[in-house]
Amino acid sequence: MRRLASVDMTLSPSVPPPEERVRSRLWHITLSVAGRQAPLAEVRRALEQLAHDHPFLLTSRYANDHAEIRYWEEARDLHDAAAVALRLWGEHRSSAKLPPWEIVGLEVIGRETYHQRVAEGYGPPPASPVGVHPF
Repeated sequence: MRRLASVDMTLSPSVPPPEERVRSRLWHITLSVAGRQAPLAEVRRALEQLAHDHPFLLTSRYANDHAEIRYWEEARDLHDAAAVALRLWGEHRSSAKLPPWEIVGLEVIGRETYHQRVAEGYGPPPASPVGVHPF
């Protein structure tokens, strides 16, 4: 193979070699929110809009004063997955017309841990049926 003498074929110092690059992983997220009561129909419509805006949502359960959202997030590590999850409600509050509730719980577990818990019978129940449902 011919190479141009003026072209440096080594990797840039800012780009790590392939074996050192961090691969993203899947994280199972459970986000719990709560606040003042809101009409059930409005909560359901808002969660349906959130599912439309964020197509990776698996399931949402709701009541008139709280909700739980479960989905998969792809991220480099737990810190990145948690940061994205903590921004989800606030970033979509206006567009989906979500209730002005606060985040009251967050669980982030790796894919392997999720499947191990489910197999052992003590993990979160599988997200079935998928969609938006009342508690």
